[in-house]
Amino acid sequence: MKNIVILISGRGSNMEAIVDTCASEQWPARIAAVISNKASAGGLQFAASRGIPTAVVDHKAFDTREAFDAELARVIDGYQPDLVVLAGFMRILTEGFVRHFEGRMLNIHPSLLPAFPGLHTHQRAIEAGCKLAGATVHFVTPDLDHGPIVAQAAVPVLANDTETSLSARVLKQEHVIYPRAVRWFVEDALTLDQNRVMHKQGTTQLLIGD
Repeated sequence: MKNIVILISGRGSNMEAIVDTCASEQWPARIAAVISNKASAGGLQFAASRGIPTAVVDHKAFDTREAFDAELARVIDGYQPDLVVLAGFMRILTEGFVRHFEGRMLNIHPSLLPAFPGLHTHQRAIEAGCKLAGATVHFVTPDLDHGPIVAQAAVPVLANDTETSLSARVLKQEHVIYPRAVRWFVEDALTLDQNRVMHKQGTTQLLIGD
């Protein structure tokens, strides 16, 4: 039974999808804790309603990013995590923190990486004339929005798309691929060779949505 710790900063809709899918599919894992850098994060209430331990490490209480990350790592380690999942955790993590959890920390980014790292991904995809947009689950490395790709979901960019409409369609697919990728990890179904993540049984790591 593997322990999963999820980090959020807000509503945590991907966290909700992971929690619900873990329960319904009976993964060999449990959500050990949901932790936020904001006491106001709505996802904390959802987690508590499911009987999941919660914690808050307020980044504003620390003078440096390194001090915050050190305390966050200490709190996470208290739950003995096999996997740390970033689900809308809006903090840039220090290299020391990332190295501490290297190989056991996942993130989801709302673009088809390596395209459009950073913010405003959907608007940038529209402005660039992309015909496909999507989301990427990847292992976290010290380079922001980089790291070995575990799974991707792609949706067409429609002629009348706005940032809001495209974001909503991509988010729907995020709620599918993120739980799927987390399940693969806890089931030891992934291999990492150089920078390539493969599924041991050859299961497709690409989802095509609408």
